[in-house]
Amino acid sequence: MGGRLDDHHVLVTGGSRGIGAAIVEKALAEGARVSFIDIEEKAGKAFAASLGSSDRCHFGEGSVCVAADIARVHDEAVQRFGPVTGLVNNAGRNSYADAVAMTEQEWEDVFSVDLKAAWLVARQVLPGMIAMRRGSIVNIASIHAEMTYPGFFPYAAAKSGLVGLTRSLALDMGKHQIRVNALSPGYTETHLVREFFAMNGPSLRQKALDVHPLGRMGQPAEIANCAVFLLSDEASFVTGANWLVDGGLSARFAG
Repeated sequence: MGGRLDDHHVLVTGGSRGIGAAIVEKALAEGARVSFIDIEEKAGKAFAASLGSSDRCHFGEGSVCVAADIARVHDEAVQRFGPVTGLVNNAGRNSYADAVAMTEQEWEDVFSVDLKAAWLVARQVLPGMIAMRRGSIVNIASIHAEMTYPGFFPYAAAKSGLVGLTRSLALDMGKHQIRVNALSPGYTETHLVREFFAMNGPSLRQKALDVHPLGRMGQPAEIANCAVFLLSDEASFVTGANWLVDGGLSARFAG
């Protein structure tokens, strides 16, 4: 079914590949005008060109950790497509660190992308949403906010913080008719997951597959389907929630 986002302007962070790219594609398919920001300029331009929707798609190069970059891309997008009605905070990074050996700067680098950036981008779009008394924010968290894996320090802490930020924003913004939700994917076939399994070998991948109730990992498009639902008016009474999209992985005991 198309057209669920016909009158929306959706901004996606980290939109040039993986889940972010799938959300850009799905939002366009549902009729939205879509802007996306990514630090990878070449990949972002190539992806935007491949979409064939130049009249409804805008790419801006920039870092979601830099407020000036966010403001520049946001202002360019608003000039083209009007106020942002939907935001997807998708940009993120993995972390493979040791709690003792990790440096303060390494900690800051993780939290800057995985948590602080979501606030910085939300801070940029919220005044427009408040003025319209309309808006939906979707923060892409992770199953790591509920359960985690050895060697991922402090990724789970950052993603748990993102879920907490979601709840706080939902409570504060509800009076303005702005909805804020988190979406927590499980294993999804993205470059970050492929990177993880490349580091740990094919046997771990098979072990992970064996405990999935559906017998497979998710596809970025399946995460995008849920994100677009949360952006749309069909989710008009959904806010402050964390949607687990993990193929049932978190529903089972170990063993």
